[in-house]
Amino acid sequence: MTTSSRPVRIGVQIAPQHSSYATIRDTLAELEDLGVDIAFNWDHFYPLSGEPDGLHFEGWTMLAAWAEQTSRIQFGPLVTCNSYRNPDLLADMARTVDHISAKDGAEGRLIFGIGSGWFERDYDEYGYEFGTAGQRLDALSEALPRIEARWAKLNPAPTRDIPVLIGGGGEKKTLRIVAQHADIWHSFADTETLERKLGILREWCEKVDRDFSDIEISVGTRGARGDALPDMDRQLELGVTLFTLGITGPDLAKDMRGVRDLVKWRDSVTN
Repeated sequence: MTTSSRPVRIGVQIAPQHSSYATIRDTLAELEDLGVDIAFNWDHFYPLSGEPDGLHFEGWTMLAAWAEQTSRIQFGPLVTCNSYRNPDLLADMARTVDHISAKDGAEGRLIFGIGSGWFERDYDEYGYEFGTAGQRLDALSEALPRIEARWAKLNPAPTRDIPVLIGGGGEKKTLRIVAQHADIWHSFADTETLERKLGILREWCEKVDRDFSDIEISVGTRGARGDALPDMDRQLELGVTLFTLGITGPDLAKDMRGVRDLVKWRDSVTN
């Protein structure tokens, strides 16, 4: 069982590649019907796997459509690239999408996932300066206070404190930024590496006077079958409460069995 007081949640990242938008839209509806907690896409301009010039859609305009289409499920980018938009504009976009998702007087449902960026082709093709990993992380560190300040100025204000998810595992810069700004930390690491990085994140939280328990821990998962289960059990013990499975076209339907298994697993460890 988890050592955290938070509920265990299941996320599914629908890669916006190699599928028609109609297929992505229908898949999102099925995820909501199945009881998935969070639907993610990503913020890239080209496929990350398969045919490099295959079908692909832009992430934030898609999120606005998801906000209108859905009524319960939370959603967001895993993750948006800080480099691609002015931070104040990005804050305004996020606030607007969050409001779109607020139905029948409820709060909005956007999770604001953000990272420093890494996919060089996006930068080259769309005319952004790629720079170095350190420069991109410094830019992220500078952008987040601007995003938070813009949210405080906007009229209307966000429907609530929009949760910030930061993805990445760099120990000198990324985890410091997580300690300072994140409500959710998403790790791409294996279980052994995750355990070590959690210790480093605790140290950063102490340095910046942040309560480590305020940060939800999120990981990518291969699913709830076979040799993936021991990892998930151990991750639960480490305090992970958000497990996200990635699915991609062209045949999104084939991955739904894995989604159903994860939902059943969530319910089994929660009850």
